[in-house]
This record gives sequence, C-alpha cells and structure tokens, in this order.
Amino acid sequence: MPIQSPHFDPPLSIALVTSQVHPDVDDDDHGLVAALRAHGIESAPRMWNDSSVDWSAFDALLVRSTWDYFQHYTEFLGWYARIAELGTVIVNPLSLLIWNSDKRYLLDLAKLDVPIIPTTLARGVELETALASMSGEVVVKPSVSGGAWHTVRGRVGSAEFQQALASLPRELDYLVQPFMPQIVEEGEWSLLFFGGAYSHAVLKKPGSDDYRVQTYFGGTADATAPSPHILASAQRALQAVAELGHRDQAYVRVDGVVDAGVFRIMELEFIEPFLHLRAHPPAATLFAAQLAQRWQTLRKPEAAEA
Repeated sequence: MPIQSPHFDPPLSIALVTSQVHPDVDDDDHGLVAALRAHGIESAPRMWNDSSVDWSAFDALLVRSTWDYFQHYTEFLGWYARIAELGTVIVNPLSLLIWNSDKRYLLDLAKLDVPIIPTTLARGVELETALASMSGEVVVKPSVSGGAWHTVRGRVGSAEFQQALASLPRELDYLVQPFMPQIVEEGEWSLLFFGGAYSHAVLKKPGSDDYRVQTYFGGTADATAPSPHILASAQRALQAVAELGHRDQAYVRVDGVVDAGVFRIMELEFIEPFLHLRAHPPAATLFAAQLAQRWQTLRKPEAAEA
C-alpha cells in the first residue's frame, strides 16, 4: 500500500534560519527544500540576526545554517529567548539547542558512560595550568565554537604551541583534548539521524598537511556505511541525550573517531549540522516526511499519496 504523507493546503510557511555568513539556502539543502514543497511546506531563508524579521509570521522555524552563532553567542542566546517569548515552533527544541550550544555537554555524556575524547575544561586564563600535567600533541578549542574557530593544535611545551596559545582570547572557556591521529590516518565519522532513525553516514578526511576535516580546509567527505558497532555507539550516545531530558531529537549529526576499537564521540550537532544530503539524496525525503508529520498539529493537512 502507498504510504500516506501529510500535505498542507494552504501551504505551511517555514523559515530556514540562516546567518550573515551564509544568508541563503545552502546547496546541500536544496533537495530538502524540494522535498518539503512536495508536502505543501514552503520554506524561505531568514537570518537569525536580522532584526527586521517577523518570526511570528512563520508557522515554524528550522535552524539550518546559523554558522556564526559562536561568534555572537550572547546575542544568539537572546534570539533564542525572543523565539521562546513568541512561542514560535522551532526544530530542534530550544532546550536541546541551548544545551548543545556549549561543547561542555561532552562531560555530561561522559558521566553517563558514553566514550568521548578525553576532555578537560579550562578558563582561558587557566590554560597553562591545565596543560602543565599534559604531554604530547593536544587540541585546544573554545567550548562554544565551530569551524575550527580559535582552535589550535600543537605539542605541549613547544615554543610554537606556546605562541599559538598566547593568541587565544582569555575570556573564553576552552576544551583541551589529546590530538587523535586517527582523524588523519583513518578519518572522522559523521552519522546522520532524523527523528531518531539512522539515515546515512560519511567518512571525513582532512586534506594533506592538515588535521581539519572541513571542506573549506581541503577536507573530503565520502558516503560510507559504518560498522554495526559504530552505529550502535552513536545510538547509545543519543540515548544518553534522551536520558538527560532531551528526548525530542528531530535531526542530529553524530561525529566521532574509532580509537583502539572504541567509537569516541567528538561532537553531537543538533543546531546547524551540515547534513550531507547530496551524499545520500533519499535523506532529504526522509527528513521532510518526518518534519511534515511533526508539524501536522500546526494545521489540518490533506492526505496525499507519497
């Protein structure tokens, strides 16, 4: 039997929340826009920090490319508060977005026995003290960050690393982690989930002479099927998030690396993950259908065959 999918008439109006650094719909999301339209959901990009936007004019908000929020964190939290006051529906839920905006959430996961990259939290003025008991190569990055912003890698005690540390803003909080050579040697996994259901995965590798896997640093991302134990480990991490009170998970990217047979979580991205939809086009259809089901209560939909 054909699957019955919600179709809205008149269409729902959805804002795809973007940013000044990427105000338009990202190329990777064009398939999602088309898939939403097939459900009678019309979407339009709107920058979170555009004060002229009337967010209450939309039926719902879908956060997509707020790729500068960590550089304007106080203002971004203020935007969250404004959306809460308006009562506008937002995906993912605000409580989850706020929790996920500071990477110290990794320590919450560790308390629930989720394997993470060993992580020390330190104030900027305390970095030297935190590093005093460490050795080897480490990575230092702000707890609120993205895209390798204010991130440095180096060998503890080296003059070059000390110089890099001295350039970091002291008012920020930082995560200090050992550098994982597996990122360069084997790659970093990203697993995508929609509505709790696994969709697809990519294996990301840095470009030559770099450790950062982002494409704008020369990194690559290829669709790759994860092993059962990697998938199970990612699912366990999301279960831990639910145990922390965040059960409503519309979309998430789980990033991690395999270390001596253990899949260690590097990041859970619930806010504005690059979803790698072009690497697996059916994912756009899956995500759009999940969103249409989620938004049924906003307006009575017509039944239409998928």
